[in-house]
Amino acid sequence: MKKISLHDSNQYDDKTFKRFLLHDSAYFRVLNFNLKAGQVFPVHSHPAEGQLTIQVVAGRGEFLGAENSTMPAETGDILVSEISEPHGVRADSDMRILVTIAPPI
Repeated sequence: MKKISLHDSNQYDDKTFKRFLLHDSAYFRVLNFNLKAGQVFPVHSHPAEGQLTIQVVAGRGEFLGAENSTMPAETGDILVSEISEPHGVRADSDMRILVTIAPPI
């Protein structure tokens, strides 16, 4: 087993979002992104098969998708998506998200 403390990655940057690799294995990858209010984790996709989740650990904003689609996102919400489907996040307040990618790319 492995314990990961999110407290250790509770850092923000005024210029760009912060990225922390929390776990990486042959089965899945877990990343923590911290965004200051107004920052955007750009919409993107990956040419791969698999799924990802984006869990809002703290804050609020919007999940972003293809063709300017949006969904409200707040603490406790989880987005589930195909890796190949466009995805991103915009922070309305300081926001922490956990991204899980399976299989890792």
